[in-house]
Amino acid sequence: MIQVEAGVFLGAAYDLKDSQDLTNAGITHILTVDSEQPAVPDGSFRMKYVHALDESSTDLLSHFDDCISFIRDASNESKCVLVHCHVGQSRSAAVVTAYLMKCQKMNLVDAYAKLQQLKPDVKMNEGFLDQLALYESLGCEVDVASPQYKQYRLHKLTEKYPELRNVPKEEFAVDPSLSTCSEVVYRCKKCRRTLFHGSSILSHPFGNGPAAFGHRKMTNLQQEYKTQCTSYFTEPVQWMEQAMLGVMDGQLLCPKCKSKLGSFNWCGEQCSCGQWVTPAFQMHKNKVDEIKYVSFDNFKS
Repeated sequence: MIQVEAGVFLGAAYDLKDSQDLTNAGITHILTVDSEQPAVPDGSFRMKYVHALDESSTDLLSHFDDCISFIRDASNESKCVLVHCHVGQSRSAAVVTAYLMKCQKMNLVDAYAKLQQLKPDVKMNEGFLDQLALYESLGCEVDVASPQYKQYRLHKLTEKYPELRNVPKEEFAVDPSLSTCSEVVYRCKKCRRTLFHGSSILSHPFGNGPAAFGHRKMTNLQQEYKTQCTSYFTEPVQWMEQAMLGVMDGQLLCPKCKSKLGSFNWCGEQCSCGQWVTPAFQMHKNKVDEIKYVSFDNFKS
């Protein structure tokens, strides 16, 4: 067990074996980030447990803010918290790094370097480093409405549910036809059925254009066509559920008139700009219309 800063310690599971040592160190709060929940040590410790495997596919990002709040609570009460996993090298190190980034305003490189200087055996897996990099890009705040976070969650879905038969319903965005709001929506060009909100669109880096399609024979017209995005890539929406559960890919048809809108593929599809998007829920722009909300309060009689 090493002290990272006043009131914050980083350790391993064996540090819980002697509650007197913990008390002597001033520990009052224990945050466990491990595959098994530890037995409560003797003494009055405030405990928090996060189930997590030391694997790149494990989602720690979604727990960062909650874990940091637990650490902050101890700090605000002038108490001490021990953050630990099994050996204190990866999972707990990722959480403490996130804490340093958010509460001490450190960037990822400096926060990680500080931990490795204090505890040389600290070595996070690549998946956790990628999640910390995303956390940094999100301003050290997990915004579930952010397109970046939504794309991250979709990647985790493909890892967690490879058979794609038991995807929780909450992973699908609300069907906009069942709700009313002032947000931009997109409708089927043929029957006008509302299909998805503007916030469901997931942006992606612009691809390499025609160079990305070098393996195909294309005319000059086709090359010019493939220099821009001709589709919207979205998060999955409730009306898509029946078409995609249990299968890896297929067509996306309008739930009302059954006209073809696009396609989906959990393994990914290539955008017309050349960028590969994974997983892909692709809606062709020429099949939908953008509808913007206009407030009549802005008009004067």
